[in-house]
Amino acid sequence: MAFSFFKVFSSDIAIDLGTANTLVYVKGKGIMVREPSIVAISTLDHKEIAIGHEARAMMGKTHGDIQVVRPMKDGVIDDDEVAEVMIRAFIRRVHKNRLIRPVVIVCVPSGVTKSEKRIIRNSAEQAGAREVYLIAEPMAAAMGVDLPVLEPMGNMVVDIGGGTTEIAVLSLGGIVTDTSIRIGGDEMDEAIIQFMRRNYNLLIGERTAEDIKCTVGSAMPLDDELTMMAKGRDLIAGVPKAIEINSEEIREALAEPVSAVVDALKTSLEKTPPELAADIRDRGIIMTGGGSLLKGLDRRLREETNLPINISEDPLTCVVRGTGKVLDEFSIYEKVLLKG
Repeated sequence: MAFSFFKVFSSDIAIDLGTANTLVYVKGKGIMVREPSIVAISTLDHKEIAIGHEARAMMGKTHGDIQVVRPMKDGVIDDDEVAEVMIRAFIRRVHKNRLIRPVVIVCVPSGVTKSEKRIIRNSAEQAGAREVYLIAEPMAAAMGVDLPVLEPMGNMVVDIGGGTTEIAVLSLGGIVTDTSIRIGGDEMDEAIIQFMRRNYNLLIGERTAEDIKCTVGSAMPLDDELTMMAKGRDLIAGVPKAIEINSEEIREALAEPVSAVVDALKTSLEKTPPELAADIRDRGIIMTGGGSLLKGLDRRLREETNLPINISEDPLTCVVRGTGKVLDEFSIYEKVLLKG
């Protein structure tokens, strides 16, 4: 009786707990939360002031009584207490019935350690979860784009998030080979910050760097190179300054992290068993995650590997949609969850 009671009243939840953004899927309702993984807290009493978009708007603009924290780093929890606050806030936003604790499935990088798994489980339980399951991000991403992950067939996914790039070959409901590097959108932003400091003595913030990456960043020469104004502080004069930059310069700035993604893909292909490699040759490679939207990155990977490379539809939501599929058909997909 209790089991059916839980089934009727519990809104089970899938969480893509990303370095840059957190997405929450509620069983039977779809994606209910899509917010930056950012929390603004008071330095006086350590209580949250804002979470998500509101907190992002405060980045670089706070006074001494407010601290803006990104509790996730490289795809895993970096600040336990703030992460718990953020997870609890998002769960409460979608789960109004406080009497029934939901089942929660959380996405984690495939290279996650045992201690990192424990921290994520503890944070979700403290935030109100009844049971916590974990799923590897590349598996969730593959399911989110409807790849046949349970069949004896090679499927390859390149998931480029804010903190990590996950490259995996999947077959029969498991990960055959995986390459996880802690390079993603954040490292690209940092590369742009350092480039601007080094070449223009201009100090820019994380938000500006991300805007530059999204607007003029690229991995390959563009048919029409782009320009934009970058605003920051002159490191020599100490005054506000704006300069015009172009996509060729930013491509140079991004060369190192882009090359790291290319090398990781090549390494993963070298580790792939020959029968599965033949499947990948025929079926191609799917790119997911926000980093896959970098202009020309799919073309760069295509040229480097001579394989079909396709960007998934709505790459930012693939991981949470795949995790939601596990919630919706738990008995079928339970085997894809991480053990231990």
